[in-house]
Amino acid sequence: MTSRITDDLKSWIGREASYTSPDELGRASIRYFALALGDDNPIYSNDEFARKTRHGGIIAPPTFVCETNQIFDQPLDENGYLGHHWPLPLASGRFIRGGNEYEFVQPVRAGDRITVTWKILDIYERHTRKLGTLIFVVSEARYVNQREELLAINRETNIYSP
Repeated sequence: MTSRITDDLKSWIGREASYTSPDELGRASIRYFALALGDDNPIYSNDEFARKTRHGGIIAPPTFVCETNQIFDQPLDENGYLGHHWPLPLASGRFIRGGNEYEFVQPVRAGDRITVTWKILDIYERHTRKLGTLIFVVSEARYVNQREELLAINRETNIYSP
């Protein structure tokens, strides 16, 4: 069976892309995100309550840093998407999200200015009977604040079918 992984595609392993938020994160954004999640924990919205916790103030829900597009200061792409994606040299096919693994190191707070650096860690293929040869792309996003303190890591697997 012929490999779908070309030398051009292999050359993407190790590539990085970084984005820095144009603004500090706001308390309203944190509160709205928690509301959208249906999470009414007062640590996300109540100053008095949050000051008495071990965090000493309002923090964002853990996935906020990985799921918000506030960090991107760029135009929408041709599909209307705002966010990071790799323009890999693949023939058109179906894109499937294969999953994420999150590691949260410390809380995100209002006033943080986030920088994310994406890196392609691996590209490999697997042959299946039903879908043919699938290409797996494993990326890692590292989120830091304005003090270069690591906030979170998002390891993401995306799958491309023929």
